[in-house]
Amino acid sequence: MTFTAVIHKEGQWYVAECPEAGTTSQGNTIEEAIENLREATEVYLEEFPLKENPRPILTTFEVAVNG
Repeated sequence: MTFTAVIHKEGQWYVAECPEAGTTSQGNTIEEAIENLREATEVYLEEFPLKENPRPILTTFEVAVNG
């Protein structure tokens, strides 16, 4: 199955989130964060299998920032 990884940096860590499964993990590098997310998602899906693979809708948007 193919899933989405959304990655952002928090301090020294790269945090990876999978919106389809609701799993999150982290790592010192992007690659490590994705590998840890893969492992966390596999373990999660063994216990809580998805009935379908819902694909998230990813987009961007703008906001006005005062300052």
